[in-house]
Amino acid sequence: MIHNESIETEIREFYIMKKLVIRGGKPLTGEITINGAKNSTVALIPAAILADSEVVLEGVPDIADVYSLIEILEDFNVKATFKDNVLTIDPTDIKSIPMPSGKIQSLRASYYFMGATLSRFGEGVIGLPGGCFLGPRPIDQHLKAFRSLGAKVEDDFGVVTLTTDQEGLVGARIYMDVVSVGATINCILAAVKAKGKTIIENAAREPEIIDVVNLLNKMGAKIRGAGTSVIRVEGVEHLHGCTHTIIPDRIEAGTYITAAVAAGQGVRVNNVIFEHIEGFIAKIEEMGAQLEIGEDSIYVHPSPNLRMVSVKTQPYPGFATDLQQPLTPLLAIAAGNGTIIDTIYPARVKHIPELNRMGADIKVEGAMIRVNGPAQLSGAQVKASDLRAGACLVIAGLLADGVTEITGVDHILRGYSNIVGKLRDLGADIEMIEVSEMQEA
Repeated sequence: MIHNESIETEIREFYIMKKLVIRGGKPLTGEITINGAKNSTVALIPAAILADSEVVLEGVPDIADVYSLIEILEDFNVKATFKDNVLTIDPTDIKSIPMPSGKIQSLRASYYFMGATLSRFGEGVIGLPGGCFLGPRPIDQHLKAFRSLGAKVEDDFGVVTLTTDQEGLVGARIYMDVVSVGATINCILAAVKAKGKTIIENAAREPEIIDVVNLLNKMGAKIRGAGTSVIRVEGVEHLHGCTHTIIPDRIEAGTYITAAVAAGQGVRVNNVIFEHIEGFIAKIEEMGAQLEIGEDSIYVHPSPNLRMVSVKTQPYPGFATDLQQPLTPLLAIAAGNGTIIDTIYPARVKHIPELNRMGADIKVEGAMIRVNGPAQLSGAQVKASDLRAGACLVIAGLLADGVTEITGVDHILRGYSNIVGKLRDLGADIEMIEVSEMQEA
């Protein structure tokens, strides 16, 4: 018996789990500054490997996704240094190597290496990426674009192999069957060095696409129409290094503005481009939020007596799907009945049972979320299933009476730099702790 117990002990090990602990009900006041856009950064880094000399990216957020991409760069023999939000990428000695599994599969945005390696080397082997699970997110439009440009695409057991013949990639007219940010960016990356002209129709219009195109044009590309539904790319032979400052993160801005509306007594959010979040701002003003729009900041006044609204996510410039989850706790405490329809990711509902555990009255009916308010939220033990669900639960914790403990913190750290420090500076009672958990080895 003793022998068996010792064996059982040996096959267990401890692992460290991060947990956010929020003691809710504290008023938020002060200022907060928004970082560079995560959704730009994760595309700009793969784009930089197309240069034949050093690329410097300024305003890079200090988040887990950036470190994951730096590791992938190093596997490609690309030198990268990251300090004080400045990322220097030197692709001079880059090597074309297969990246079928491992780190590249842990991050959704690593699929931009498909377009980048295809453009740079005329080939690539990339494992289908991971990231937050939000239901089906097919890459068929990416692969369609590559095939249209003349690439041979093989997809075997989750590993995509891209090759070209002696002629290489050739410009083409490509119509996107659905509006897709990822497919639009990947198509641009692949087309930027292709022979001749490429026309991308039904292209996504997000600010992050404009940001990527601005970088590529600084590198010597010839791209017009970013921010419209038709993008024209004239292929060039060489791209050179440059310095580029990343746009502010509109999703981070929307998240903190929501927190300020929910629990603020006067909060200024700095480094915001208002035009990038107009659809979101219109919706929270409809709820009764009192905002003062500055040149590059938004001041959120105390906003009691919020009214319920209905939300429908749409491609940009509509209401962003990434702000659907952060807004939900605010809807939960508003007076009335409302609905949320996410046309981009209908399966983005895993935050709902967690909010209900905290006292919300929300139901998922098919592709519709029904919210009944106002609810009084109470602290509970909840789990973040993905990045924006984590932001949702942080806001709920700030609102709630009592103590909220959030696990799944690694999801949150993928997209929000120094979230604990920023909220503490506003007066929140929030801390990140590490706890040892037993697991079977």
